[in-house]
Amino acid sequence: MLYSWLSSIDSLEIFKYISSRSCLAAFTAFLISIFFGHWFIKRLQTLKVGEDTSKTDSEELKRLHYDKKNTPTMGGIIVIIAILVSTLFWCDIYNGYVLLLLFTLVWFGALGFIDDYIKLTQKNAAGLSDVSKLLFQSALGLILGLILYFHFNKFTWGTQLVIPFVKGFNPDLGPFYILVVAFFIVGMSNAVNLTDGLDGLAIGCSSIAGIAFVAIAYVSGRVDFSNYLQIPYVPGSGELSVFCAAVVGGSLGFLWFNCFPAQVFMGDTGSLTLGGILGLTSIIVKQEVLMIIIGGIFIAEAVSVLIQKAFYKMTKKRFFRCAPLHHHFQFKGWHETKITHRFWIIAAMLAIFSLVLL
Repeated sequence: MLYSWLSSIDSLEIFKYISSRSCLAAFTAFLISIFFGHWFIKRLQTLKVGEDTSKTDSEELKRLHYDKKNTPTMGGIIVIIAILVSTLFWCDIYNGYVLLLLFTLVWFGALGFIDDYIKLTQKNAAGLSDVSKLLFQSALGLILGLILYFHFNKFTWGTQLVIPFVKGFNPDLGPFYILVVAFFIVGMSNAVNLTDGLDGLAIGCSSIAGIAFVAIAYVSGRVDFSNYLQIPYVPGSGELSVFCAAVVGGSLGFLWFNCFPAQVFMGDTGSLTLGGILGLTSIIVKQEVLMIIIGGIFIAEAVSVLIQKAFYKMTKKRFFRCAPLHHHFQFKGWHETKITHRFWIIAAMLAIFSLVLL
């Protein structure tokens, strides 16, 4: 909205540039996250909206996370508000891709909020059932898959799967593209959700992934850069740089309160939403495979849970001391700040490596 008004003034051409608006979006989201977050956390404390860390079968986890009991949760609302307001300020809201991301932001935000609300208001409840949550996630994934399938069909690369490190080999998924999009959206949403188990872990890794996609969306939206790098040129996707910058700013502002020892947790409200929008962004810019590398920490966390469940069913023994993966290292005696910082380092190196693969 603000962008549309400012860009209409000839003397303020700087606001027409994606690079300028990306910086402004990041700063705006960061400031909103800081100031709104400070008020919101106090409000949560007043309402006694705290995390119940005893809802786990592991006595060791109860002991390790005992100090986190009653820490305010549902802080993902802070990130969502920061991204939403900053996007409305600095993005071209008539851009179809931006609208899809805002739709996803609201859908997953509402789903996560309902899940967190049930956990907080019903004693001993674990939130929405896995089936209910999966149905809502899959419904959105199929809607997005159908929209993008018919939209992308008008481009030469259409429903092809881009393999960034193998130029020229792009298998066409055809109608199966719809299912792949749905699977990817659901998978990334749950992967970030599973990563959100230590102070600052998920939000820090999300910030790093967001920074990578600021760059990727920018080059994908420029015909000269995309041709030089031999990646699909996606007209209009450059605007996603502004959106991703808002994600980075909002996430860093939330990290101010979520770093150890956390003053607030983001809950499913934030983790499901961040996973969903990062997954959708990678799909729009045709870098789904690259997202697996950029979000390597998220993938490792999700895979560790699958391995743990499968191994236990077959042998009645545990492959990891505890899953997701970050809890395995906790059980080995690592302090959670060491785990978080090392996972951040790995996430940063994976993000750099992914940019090299372009």
